[in-house]
Amino acid sequence: MARRVGVALYVSLIICLATIRPPAAFAKGAVMTAVVLVLFGLMLAWRRMSVRFGLRRCYVYEDGLVVTNLFGGVQDAVAWSEVTALNRYIGASVFMTLHRFEIARHGLRPLVVLALGLKPPMVDALLSRLAKNGIR
Repeated sequence: MARRVGVALYVSLIICLATIRPPAAFAKGAVMTAVVLVLFGLMLAWRRMSVRFGLRRCYVYEDGLVVTNLFGGVQDAVAWSEVTALNRYIGASVFMTLHRFEIARHGLRPLVVLALGLKPPMVDALLSRLAKNGIR
């Protein structure tokens, strides 16, 4: 959402520069465009790097679930024997579909896992592993 607000702000500033025409409007517009393009390029580079090095992933094992953090280290882990309840939410819109799993545990805060896409393979793997362990 912040990206969309930033793009909307950028477009409105470019329109204001074109209509008001302050001194050095072209230079100001060029600097703003360069900043936006650099930020977009950094975002794409981070996406590629995080996929290549396996950062921010969710691994489903026979014994439990492991979620990694932004730098690939273990952020949280859950053994199936610790799980008390599972809440599953599906959100669908024109622009994005997501599956949200809240895994409640004994004495700890719930673990929240998001899977983006209409039918990601992680959803089937997670649901089958939960069903094998008797968790609904």
